[in-house]
Amino acid sequence: MKTTVEVPDDLYRRAKAEAALRGKDLIEEGLRLVLERPRKRRRQPRLAELMRSGRGAVDSGIPDLGSNPDYLASLGRDVRHR
Repeated sequence: MKTTVEVPDDLYRRAKAEAALRGKDLIEEGLRLVLERPRKRRRQPRLAELMRSGRGAVDSGIPDLGSNPDYLASLGRDVRHR
């Protein structure tokens, strides 16, 4: 079967020269190598890894509750008035 494959010019020139030295079809050889080797299972990235670059990038405008004395004073108590 014949097909058309688009590759960058520099890669095409290197592949053509290498194929001339080897006397082989590099496309066919490359496809066989890729398709015959076992697939590696890709580990799904954890949320912390995905968010690493975004940490601290959003300012909610709400100060840290740990520095709020009103919040700390009521911590652990039911402050609803009955």
